[in-house]
This record gives sequence, C-alpha cells and structure tokens, in this order.
Amino acid sequence: QLQLVESGGGLVQPGGSLRLSCAASGFSLGWYTIGWFRQAPGKEREGVSCISRNDGDKYAADSVKGRFTISRDNARNAVVLQMNNLKPEDAAVYYCAAHRYSYCSGDMAPYEYWGQGTQVTVSS
Repeated sequence: QLQLVESGGGLVQPGGSLRLSCAASGFSLGWYTIGWFRQAPGKEREGVSCISRNDGDKYAADSVKGRFTISRDNARNAVVLQMNNLKPEDAAVYYCAAHRYSYCSGDMAPYEYWGQGTQVTVSS
C-alpha cells in the first residue's frame, strides 16, 4: 500500500518561503496524481494544489496562485510544494494525498492515500 510522508513544515515569518516534500517508498509517485491539502484549526480541509500522474494537469487554489508551485522530484520519488510570500492565513497542517486517476482535483473525494501532515506556522 502506498504510504506518503510529508516534510518541510515549520515556522516562517510573513513573506518567507517553505518547501514541502511529499515522499513515498516502495511505489513510484509517477503513477499517481498528487494533491496538497491544508487544514487550519476550526476550518475544513481545502485543496491547495495538484499535479496529475502524467504531469499534464495542474491545479492551484485561487488563494495560492502566483505564490505556490507544485512539481515532481523524480530522483527523490517526491512531489514538492514550493511556497513563497507566505501569509498568516496560509498557516495550517498541510497534507499530501494520492489517487490513480489522470486528472487533478481540489476535492478530497478521489484521493485514496493520505499522509500524516506537516505543520506550517506563519507568524512574526
């Protein structure tokens, strides 16, 4: 079974950057569409960004367009979320998730596999 592990979270000042990584072992992430989601305290989990299994489709929530970039690091069998110009409202637990369809979605429904999450705190 595919197991996903997120890393790279931490504390950053507003305007700063973080690079989150979603890694897997035993299975190539190239076979999966990977999504990043986040959940802040008291709020529902929301889709942030996605890259499809054939890299032909990408998704970014309006709130992160122009600031967050998703890409694959095939050498490390990982998917990276580069987050720039972070804002306090970006603070949340960030999760990566995977499914085997060839399209991107910001909805949770198609995703079969989930990581445990990594905390991102944006504060001065």
